[in-house]
Order: sequence, then structure tokens, then C-alpha cells
Amino acid sequence: MVDRDKSKKMAKRDELEATVSEIARPDAYVLHEVIRHNGDAELRRHGGALFLSAFAAGLSIALSLIVPGVLKSHLPETDWTKVITSMGYAVGFLVVVLGRQQLFTENTITPILPLLHDRSVKTTWRVIRLWAIVLGGNILGTLAIALLIAHAGAFEPSVQKAFAEISHDAIAHDFAATFVKAVFAGWMIALMVWFLPATGNAASFIIMLMTWLVSLCGLAHVVAGSVEAFYLVVTGAASLGEYGGKFFLPTLLGNVFGGTTLVAVLNYGQVAPEVEETREIEEAPEA
Repeated sequence: MVDRDKSKKMAKRDELEATVSEIARPDAYVLHEVIRHNGDAELRRHGGALFLSAFAAGLSIALSLIVPGVLKSHLPETDWTKVITSMGYAVGFLVVVLGRQQLFTENTITPILPLLHDRSVKTTWRVIRLWAIVLGGNILGTLAIALLIAHAGAFEPSVQKAFAEISHDAIAHDFAATFVKAVFAGWMIALMVWFLPATGNAASFIIMLMTWLVSLCGLAHVVAGSVEAFYLVVTGAASLGEYGGKFFLPTLLGNVFGGTTLVAVLNYGQVAPEVEETREIEEAPEA
């Protein structure tokens, strides 16, 4: 009888430990491995599929201008208006990230972890290929949707005015200021990607929170901001030179630096010993 009770208690304890293990917060190494395996899969995807997904993301991210613009056109000019309109900025990211569309700033961390794991010419070339395809698809998508927003007649003049007012901030700063803003944006988006495997059902909240903060802080995102900058270009309020020199180049450099250096490399550093240990075990000859 005593042995039976003891067995029941041990079984209950094992069940409790399994439950705790299931719901426990994953450690940094687990997050690293999840993202690295996702990155490996992305590096092996067909170029055509990558481009179409990236182009779709460029179209979808326009919601990060459309929703704030519509909100702004219906709200009074007060101190709290930006707090509300900035929430609309997150809608485009929710669609893109939850829809598994290819966004360039997500790829400043996802394929970099496989590269840090395998520092070979082959993996480096795959990362460059991925970046070129995704960034190209994103930018072409933002140009196409900016033309549609500006000239399709789908939005009232008051909304178009709000679009222009929001978009002006994309080219309102000098190279250095835009670069710094982009570093912070790249850092925050890459952190969001790092968090997501651990968030479960809270993924939508994390995406909403991090991207709302990017907008509220006036930071620069190369894809979402391209919709805004291209809107100014196609309406004649800015030139392609201003888009390239005042927005695209400093924002691209800042986003890449913020995502790769501040998140991918530093977070890799904290799990590097475990990664190396695992690699040694995998490469060890079988007895």
C-alpha cells in the first residue's frame, strides 16, 4: 500500500515537472536554435517564392501609412493624437509578420544566425542572395502601392493630406539623424523577432507593442518608410534623389547595423559556448 502511494506521488510529480517544462520560458539557446532553423529554411527557399512573398509584404506594409492616415484625418489636432495614430502603424506589421511574408528587417537576424553558425563563403552568398531578393521585392511593392494610394482616387482629400503630413517625416532629417533613428528601429524589430518564438499566443501583442513604439518614437524603417517616401515622390513633393540620399541609404544602413550587430551578434554571443559544444558533439566521430 505504501509502495502504491509512493508510486502515485512520483507519477504526480513527474506529471507536474512535465507541465512546468512545457510552460517554462525557453532559454536563450532554445530561442537561438528556433530562429537559426527558420533562417536555414529561408536561405534554401526558391528565389521566385521569396520575391513574391517580399513583394506582397511591400504591399501589405502600406497599411502602416493608410491606417494612421485615416485615423489622423478623423481625430482633432491634440497632444494625444499621435499616440492613437501610431497604433495604426502596427497594422501593416501584424499582417506581414503573422502572414509570414518576407520583410527585410526580419532578415537582419533570421539568416545571420546560420551565418554565425557556419561562417563559410556558401552561407555568406546565400545571405546576400536572400537580402537582395527580399529588399528588392519589398521596395518594388512599396513603390507600386504608393502609386495606387496617390492616384487611384480611393481616399478623400482630407485623408490624402494626412498621408502627406505623416510621410514628410521620412525625409525631414539629415543623413546622420536618419541613420541613428534607423539603428534603433532595426534593433527593436530584430528584438521582436527574437522574442516571438517565446511569446506563443501573445505574438500579436508583442508585434503591436514593438512596432507601435517604433512609430511613436519617430524611428526610421526602410520598408514601411519607403511607402511614405515614395508617396511624396509620386505626388511631386519629393525627388528620387531625396528618397535615396535622405531616406533609403541611411535607413538601410541603420536598420542593418541595428538588427545584425545589436541583436544577432550580441545575442549569439551569449549562447556561443553552447552552440560550439553542440557542434563538437555533432561533428564527433561515432564510436
